[in-house]
Parts: sequence; structure tokens; C-alpha cells
Amino acid sequence: MPAAAPSSDFLRLIADASLVSQVVLVILVIFSVVAWAVIAGRLVALGRARRQSAQFLQAFRTSAKFSDAQAVCPSLSASPLVGMFQAGFAELNAQLRSPAPASGADAGAPARPTIRSLNAIDRALLRASSAEVAKLERQITFLATTASITPFIGLFGTVWGIMTAFSNIGAQGSTDLSVVAPGIAEALIATAMGLFAAIPAVYFYNHLTSGVKAQATEMDDFALEFLNICERNFS
Repeated sequence: MPAAAPSSDFLRLIADASLVSQVVLVILVIFSVVAWAVIAGRLVALGRARRQSAQFLQAFRTSAKFSDAQAVCPSLSASPLVGMFQAGFAELNAQLRSPAPASGADAGAPARPTIRSLNAIDRALLRASSAEVAKLERQITFLATTASITPFIGLFGTVWGIMTAFSNIGAQGSTDLSVVAPGIAEALIATAMGLFAAIPAVYFYNHLTSGVKAQATEMDDFALEFLNICERNFS
């Protein structure tokens, strides 16, 4: 008689498990599925942000005017640098629309466009940067929650399964391996599922967090570059 396949034994253990163990396994599967969905979505979003940021920086640095860079913004909306640029450009335009009145010998000459507050532009860039980082970090905290909570949920399922196994041993009055093994195996499935959900969540949480930090560093550099251009041309 051929031995049963391991996969069928595994499914039979789950089918014969107690209601509590089955609920624990369902919860762990839900956490795992949602975590993988978050991982896939954030990897795609960060990759798109990286590519479009590189394209926007190239367009920004080769543009003769800010308005030229503004023209490419709609096609590169996934880049966090675009949000920062639009916030800084809006604040710059608001200041340039109302130039300070000329006085003395220059009263009759056209007023040169000047910025009144470089700090205001800096604050606009900072607010935009915070908003863009929040977008990049969206849902990533779920991975940290999954990594921290699923091993404990799995441990709860294991403890419950072992309690059930010992209860069955006491009821049957036998410590034969055929009596003990199924209950212990059922209990350990919960731990395995908890680790299956937690390990990828830990890895990709760290990976995605480092990607967000790299984007944040690039945003800080861009803010300094934008402010330098404003100070050089409008001060």
C-alpha cells in the first residue's frame, strides 16, 4: 500500500484540527496574503518613484526655466520630487507676483523680481517633503505589525494544540506515538504558519524602509538645490 503524500497528510491535519486551531490558521493566512499584497504594491510604487525621480531630475537640471520643468510634471506624477517642486514653485510664484516697490533712484525703473522670504519657500518644500514621505510609507507599517504579531498568534495556536493533544492522551490513557504525533503535528503547524507570515514581512519591511529613506535623502538634496537656484536668481 503506497504511503500517503505529505501534502494530503498536511491537509488532513488541518481538516481534523480543532476549531480554535483552524481559526488561528485562517488569521495567519489572511495576514500573510495581505502582507504579500502590500509588499508587491509598495515595491511597484517605490520602483516607479525611483525611475520617475531620475527622469524629473534630468529634466529639471537641463531646463532653462522653472516653467520648463513644470511642463513635465504631469507625466511624472509618481515622483516625490514633482510634489516638492510644485509646492516650491507655487510659493515662489506667489512671492514674485507681488514684488517689493522700488524706491529712490530706481523708482521709475521696472522692479526686478525678488523673493521676500527664502524661509517660506523652504517651509513649503519641507511640508511637501513630509507629505511625499507619508505617501511612500503608506501601508508599510502593516508589515511591521505582521512581523511582530504573527509569531505570537502562531505560538498561541501551538500552545492550544499541545493542550488539546495532552487532553486526548489523558482521555485515551495511552502515550503511544500514534496517539501523540497527530496532536503535536497539528500544534506545530500554527508555529510554522506564523513564521511563514513573519519572515517575509520582516525582510521586506527593512528593504522598503531603506528604500523610503533613500528617497527622503534625495528629496532633501533636491530641496537644497531648489533653494540655491532661488537664492541665486531671485535674491
